[in-house]
Amino acid sequence: MVDAMAATVRSLLDNLRPEADEEERRAWAVACAHALGLGGIAVSLGRELLWFSDMTSARLEDLQFILGEGPSLLFRGRSDVRQLPDLDRLPARQWPQFAAEVTELQIAALFVWPVHIGAVQAGTMTGYRRTPGPLAPRQSAEGRLVADALADQLLGNWPAPAAANTHHGRDRGCSGTVGLHRAEVHQATGVLSARLGVPLTEALDRLRGQAYASGRSLTDTAQAVIERELPQ
Repeated sequence: MVDAMAATVRSLLDNLRPEADEEERRAWAVACAHALGLGGIAVSLGRELLWFSDMTSARLEDLQFILGEGPSLLFRGRSDVRQLPDLDRLPARQWPQFAAEVTELQIAALFVWPVHIGAVQAGTMTGYRRTPGPLAPRQSAEGRLVADALADQLLGNWPAPAAANTHHGRDRGCSGTVGLHRAEVHQATGVLSARLGVPLTEALDRLRGQAYASGRSLTDTAQAVIERELPQ
C-alpha cells in the first residue's frame, strides 16, 4: 500500500507501473489526491465517469451530470486548472441548481484540470476539499501531471470487467473502479426511450429528473428503471 502521507506526487509518478492492477491504481490515485492536498478526485472522459477515489467524488460528478451544470462541464480549450477556492462565494446565477445542491456534500472548494489524450482535451479531473483556499502553484502544476498519468492508466485498462459489481451489475461504490460507471444510465435511457416512445435526449432528461427528485444516485435510479421499480 502506498504511504499517502510520506509520498510526494513526483515519487508517485515515478512509481506508477504500466502493468499496475486495479488495487494498485486505486491506492496510487488516492495517494495522489492526498499528496495534492485534496479530499478526493474523479476522472471523466466525455460523458463517462471512469474513476473516482471516494463516494463524494462520484456524487459530485453525478450531480453535475444530472443537473447539466457545474465547473467540470463546458471545460474546453483550457490548459490550466480552474479553481473555485470558496464555494460559499460561488455566484448562484452561474450555476443556480449546482450552487444550491453542492452544499449538501459539505465541499468547500473545487478544482478542475483538463485531461488530454495527445493534443485533444478528452475530459476532466475534478478534485475537492472540505476547507476553502486556493491551490499552491506547485499543487496546480502537479495536478496536471496526475491527470495525464491517470488518463494513460484509464485508457490502458478501459473498459474493465464489472467484477466489482455485486448486485445485478450495480455499482456499489467500489472506489477506483476502472469501468463504465454510467453503463446502466445509458441502458436505462434506452429502456425509457422505448417504453415512452420519446427520443433518447428526452429519456435521459426524464431519468435525470427522477434521480434529482428522489435524491438517489443516478446509477441506482437507472437500475430501478431497468428493473421496473419506478413508475414511468
